[in-house]
Amino acid sequence: MRTGIANLPLHGGKAPRWLFSRMTKLAREIAIVIVTEFGPEEMLRKLSDPFWFQAFGCVLGFDWHSSGVTTTTCGALKEGIKDIGPDLGLFVAGGKGATSRKTPSEIEKTEGFLAIDPKILISTSKITAKVDNNALQDGYQLYHHCFIFTKEGSWAVVQQGMNEVNLYARRYHWLGEKVNDFVNEPHSAICCDKKNPSLNLVAKESEEAREVTASLSREKPETLVKELKRIKTLELPARHSVKVGDINPDRIEKIFLKTYERQPEDFKTLLAMPGVGPKTIRALSLISELVYGVKPSFKDPVRYSFAHGGKDGHPYPVDRTTYDKSIEILRTAVSHAKVGREEKLQAFRRLGNYGG
Repeated sequence: MRTGIANLPLHGGKAPRWLFSRMTKLAREIAIVIVTEFGPEEMLRKLSDPFWFQAFGCVLGFDWHSSGVTTTTCGALKEGIKDIGPDLGLFVAGGKGATSRKTPSEIEKTEGFLAIDPKILISTSKITAKVDNNALQDGYQLYHHCFIFTKEGSWAVVQQGMNEVNLYARRYHWLGEKVNDFVNEPHSAICCDKKNPSLNLVAKESEEAREVTASLSREKPETLVKELKRIKTLELPARHSVKVGDINPDRIEKIFLKTYERQPEDFKTLLAMPGVGPKTIRALSLISELVYGVKPSFKDPVRYSFAHGGKDGHPYPVDRTTYDKSIEILRTAVSHAKVGREEKLQAFRRLGNYGG
């Protein structure tokens, strides 16, 4: 399941070398303690919790609400355990920008330590990015993708997108152990303060739209292009969040030819196809709604759902047991970490400030 989304303001710059080197050391020690005490799967569960991840970034010493906490925390963990991954049974691939595109090759390099075919993990990595970038078009373009996995094939994903209009970043968390369907309500907790009109083809309400969209991809390209050109002359309803103006029917015809030749059997297969991006999905969704009357969901999947509840009882009372366990795991990890006394004290102070 996708376990959370966090919205963070975009901040420029990068972590100074002196800070990042310390973050790397502390991330390494915390990972060692958690994996030793609870196993590598528990580390995945914690990283997939947006609040625990935020606290983890604070403990390491990075700005608590900056978009950079995502990329820097993931980078510190990756750098910290890169030489002990086989011993821990925990690996980190991917990262920010061009590094994210190296995820498949980095997964392949761990093949000798894995109990499963790395191609399965590579496929999983790609489809999670496709879902959050193409099937869920919420205005945030992915620029960071971090894939964390174990020897046995358990996995988690932390990825982040950027919105150039509101200058915010949105972080998406995934946890693989409970994923049943990548394209039907894959999330369990999404939290932020803002909602925007979004094309949400992974919503439950979009089930019929997914089926029609997949079936349309098997139609002859000339038929689809003809419908798109006709749609471009229509006056779309103001509530419609799907933009038709940036879809060029003639340019997209080549992609339609690929889908026609491939004949994808379902929406997930269509989504995973190379070359099928947001505009292709958007075009097919437009035809689905305006020609065939099948409406997808346009609701931003963000909803108020928190890891530990709210102090005023909304959306539900604080789960004190879970809250205390989360804090205790981090406190234990920091106290057992083999780093300097002053670094430990500062980490405890940051954790205390976050909890307060």
